[in-house]
Amino acid sequence: MSPSWSPAVTVVGAGLAGCEAALQLACRGVPVQLVEMRPETPTPAHQTGDPAEIVCSNSLKSTVLSTASGCLKQEMELLGCRLLQLARAAAVPAGAALAVDKAAFSRLVREALEAEPLIRLETGQVRELPARPDHLWLVAGGPLSSPDLIREIGTLTGQPALHFFDAIAPTVTADSLDTEILFRAARYDKGDSDYWNAPLDQEQYESLHRELLAAERAAVHDFDRADLFDGCQPIEEIAASGPQSLAFGPLRPVGLKDPRTGRRPHAVIQLRQENLEGTLYGLVGFQTRLKFGEQKRVFRQIPGLAKAEFVRYGQMHRNFYLDTPRCLAADFSLPARPDVFLAGQITGVEGYVESMASGLVTALRAVARLRG
Repeated sequence: MSPSWSPAVTVVGAGLAGCEAALQLACRGVPVQLVEMRPETPTPAHQTGDPAEIVCSNSLKSTVLSTASGCLKQEMELLGCRLLQLARAAAVPAGAALAVDKAAFSRLVREALEAEPLIRLETGQVRELPARPDHLWLVAGGPLSSPDLIREIGTLTGQPALHFFDAIAPTVTADSLDTEILFRAARYDKGDSDYWNAPLDQEQYESLHRELLAAERAAVHDFDRADLFDGCQPIEEIAASGPQSLAFGPLRPVGLKDPRTGRRPHAVIQLRQENLEGTLYGLVGFQTRLKFGEQKRVFRQIPGLAKAEFVRYGQMHRNFYLDTPRCLAADFSLPARPDVFLAGQITGVEGYVESMASGLVTALRAVARLRG
């Protein structure tokens, strides 16, 4: 950083919330230092040091205005959300949902950051948040922030961080799928037939259910099933809830009909395109903590996936977040340190779009503070 250049705001974390916040601040004339610890300090889930890396599903959920996610996107676009524009530029076919090519999206975000002269993107850990004259902190380190930063926030808030366990679904190559068994369709025929669907009859479903329950799981330090995030539970944990829990959950067949039989299958596993080239597909709803060898063995029993090649296996990690109602003021700053704002998943918001929205709104609040 040049001695003659001094940021008005330091944004900690170049995830979705941090990148959106930095771009919003810069376009309003605010000099921003954006600090990301990766790749110098890796996390259990990220694979690169790129900004706005999406580690789980590539879906940003529905674009339909009658849904909460679709309505939120519309409101964010009216506010000029930068990352949502870039997500649309990196979109892949996903029916009525907005899904992105993760690498292309991250590349577009980096280009946007580098094109903004008021943003300095730097690599390194932020371990402390010292008060400085005429300076604000905007912490968007995400749920995988470093232990030192988590401790610093805990010291400033007087409250320990909370946590839950989250999981990632596996990705397979398109060439390894048996398209003689799979069929193309979108649920309820919404949008184009962008998903590959693996139909299961009752016998196949019950066999998969048994295998999921019997498969060996990877050990996770201090794991407690009660700490699982309900919206992203591992597939084997859903299976443990009951014999039909999958059929009424991620494998629900409603809105889908196998064109070869003309009937709705007993259960369906959907695969969503993950890159612009259409060479990678993710198993929708198949977040898991099964051991890698068990994932390969069990998931290859799914019709159409007998020769599936896995480019990424599912895994579980611990996510940290704040008890926001007790820790933060209404503008998401620290009551004892009004110069420190927080945004993104570390504040407890759920989802990619929600993280972008949090970064956008918190940036506007920081601008308002700077302008008095």
